[in-house]
Amino acid sequence: MRKLILGLLLVLLASLSGCGYNHLQSTDEQIKASWSEVVNQYQRRADLIPNLVNTVKGYAAHEKDVLTQVTQARAAATSMQVTPEVLNDPAAFAKFQAAQGALSGALSRLLAVSENYPNLKADANFRDLQAQLEGTENRIAVARNRYIKSVQEFNVTVRSFPSNLTAMAFGYKQKPNFTVENEKEIATPPKVDFGSVPAKPPGETPGAAK
Repeated sequence: MRKLILGLLLVLLASLSGCGYNHLQSTDEQIKASWSEVVNQYQRRADLIPNLVNTVKGYAAHEKDVLTQVTQARAAATSMQVTPEVLNDPAAFAKFQAAQGALSGALSRLLAVSENYPNLKADANFRDLQAQLEGTENRIAVARNRYIKSVQEFNVTVRSFPSNLTAMAFGYKQKPNFTVENEKEIATPPKVDFGSVPAKPPGETPGAAK
């Protein structure tokens, strides 16, 4: 009797492995790990922003619109719940993408505006923050790319035969991914109209600290 039960268990394990069950498990765990790294790098970026905003404000306090946009975009991005459940909710994932994309755009506009203030660009603290931000953006790109590949592998398994039968049996569904439109939006440099910068009072040195 014991040999029969053991034999049935071995057959069951072999069938689960052959039908993609184990691969679904491993790729699902890889997605969770990749997602954690994406969130970690986005949080790293968010942590740099307050110091960056304060530094820019010291030289360009009248750039209120740009400073406010960055602050509001950061608040929107950090207020979102980034639990693993987001990975299975296309609407929530799209909202997360939009919030992070808006923050990327706001940061790009802030850095573009800084080009109009030589004293700000020469500030050691600003240069250090800018370097840290650029490094973080690179880390975000790497982490996001790993996540994209992990989700692609998982989704292919969910859609392929016979693993699709296993996926249906155990309730596994395709997961949302970063969209091409979002990637293009992030990669597009913002347009900045320096003509909208308020005129400085006579005798004031451009880029002087307030």
